[in-house]
Amino acid sequence: MANTKSAKKMVRKIATRTEVNKSRKSRVRTFVRKVEEAVASGDKAAATIALKAAEPEIMRGVTKGVLHKNTASRKVSRLAARVKGIGA
Repeated sequence: MANTKSAKKMVRKIATRTEVNKSRKSRVRTFVRKVEEAVASGDKAAATIALKAAEPEIMRGVTKGVLHKNTASRKVSRLAARVKGIGA
């Protein structure tokens, strides 16, 4: 357990930040899952709409420090490729 006053405060801050980050990550995963479900169902219109909603949410994860920039770009790129491949 932390001994100093500042260390105890840091423990509290880290716990709060962890909760916020978990929530943000979960939100990003939910949006990604909606795109994947639409792709699996074969509904291109729904998948396109879901992708348009998911992309800013994924990038918001980058600005909030939950995801790395390249990871987010890779996710968006792969999702877009899967959506594009539905009709083919």
